[in-house]
Amino acid sequence: MRIEYHRTLIADRVRNAALYAALKALIRPGETTVADIGAGTGFIGLLAARLGAREVYLYECADVARVAEAVLARNGARNCRLYPCHSTEMRSPPRVDVVVSETLGNYPLEENIIATMRDARRRHLKPGGVLIPRRIAQFVAPVVNPRVHTELTEWDRVGFGLDLAPARIMSLNNVYVRSLDVGELLDNGRSAVVWDSIDFAASPSAQRRGEARWSLSRRTVVYGFATWWTAELGPGVAISTAPDAARTHWEQLYFPLLEPLAGEAGESIWVRLSSRSSPEAGTHLTWRGAVLDKEGKPKAQQALDLDKGYLP
Repeated sequence: MRIEYHRTLIADRVRNAALYAALKALIRPGETTVADIGAGTGFIGLLAARLGAREVYLYECADVARVAEAVLARNGARNCRLYPCHSTEMRSPPRVDVVVSETLGNYPLEENIIATMRDARRRHLKPGGVLIPRRIAQFVAPVVNPRVHTELTEWDRVGFGLDLAPARIMSLNNVYVRSLDVGELLDNGRSAVVWDSIDFAASPSAQRRGEARWSLSRRTVVYGFATWWTAELGPGVAISTAPDAARTHWEQLYFPLLEPLAGEAGESIWVRLSSRSSPEAGTHLTWRGAVLDKEGKPKAQQALDLDKGYLP
């Protein structure tokens, strides 16, 4: 049982406060019904109950459901009902006013929140009901500091006359969870752009693709790309994993390049990111980086694929 992971969630005061604020704005004491999907230890469902929700339905398919059952009993949560299954497996689920699912990863879609919320909107939510989160925006920025690149290319410096290039390539065809400082990003992160926007009310596809381009005012070397996300939980309530946001248990993602890309003044840096995710196949990520000349034509480009980063 991954109880340590759940401890990190409970220890995330920023996350907890944002979820509490979003629920408080929506729950009408004695009236509102809530579904907590991916309930973990039951914390979010208990928050809803303490805020006065009339009924709370919790869905958790992992072993931690046993902990949630004990926690609910310990807190006398008589208006909470736990279903030890995934919400998508529930036949004829009770319809609710609010669905909350904090199934977000460092890459926000790695726990299949799109498929979960699509099903929740169709089968769990009453007409006019509300989803938490409502939207997710994914951001990307070039990394211009070599710190992480140097770490990942240690293969080049092993010495003893050995060439470990195949292992180096495999290392770089991976995505890394790292805490990055804004000073490591192009223009101190001010040039970050949204490469993907997800609106759960619109039944989004689990296949995502987006791109971004930055015009250079001076010679710039890019070592990789950083991504992060902001989730809108409700009016005026959001969680962000940006480097300059309040610290949470989530971090940024680092997408490496096989070799640094150097662009001159007047040229551009370009990236395209793609992902597809499903409960059956997991999450697959690919990314392309390029330097574009002054006419917008590729001068140097690279393509990387997460599937190439692991041994068969």
